[in-house]
Amino acid sequence: MDDRTGILERNKDQARRVTAAINSGDTSEMDEIVAVDFVEHALAPFGREAPGAVHGPRHMRETVAWLLAQFPDLRMSIDAIVADDDLVAVLLTATGTNLGPLGGVSAPTGRAFAGRQSHWYRARDGRLVEHWATRDDLGAMLQLGVIPVPGAGPR
Repeated sequence: MDDRTGILERNKDQARRVTAAINSGDTSEMDEIVAVDFVEHALAPFGREAPGAVHGPRHMRETVAWLLAQFPDLRMSIDAIVADDDLVAVLLTATGTNLGPLGGVSAPTGRAFAGRQSHWYRARDGRLVEHWATRDDLGAMLQLGVIPVPGAGPR
């Protein structure tokens, strides 16, 4: 394996480690995965905070705790992962049951959701330094019953 291939594989592994931390709830390795100057560009689910702030590993630990408080059985299954230069793209399927207050939007619904997401990371010196996400939050909110399905009548 040449140096470039090794770097690409290391970058993909860091993205896999973030996904594994979400699935397990174990964020003890975030200092090894995420740089201190890590920038979150994605709008958090349900508008939790504005993108573009520098948060570092603490942000990732808090985000995992926040997600798991709402969806204790949250699972993210990687469907595809690719890397080019310093970018890593992850296509995944997220599933979970809403058993905690839903990001200030609603009380727990007790309902499950499943949806595809894409997560993009930029890596530098073996750590993740930026993140962007594309999620179907509307689809999730419809599945969770937070927003009524159009034409379905009253909830």
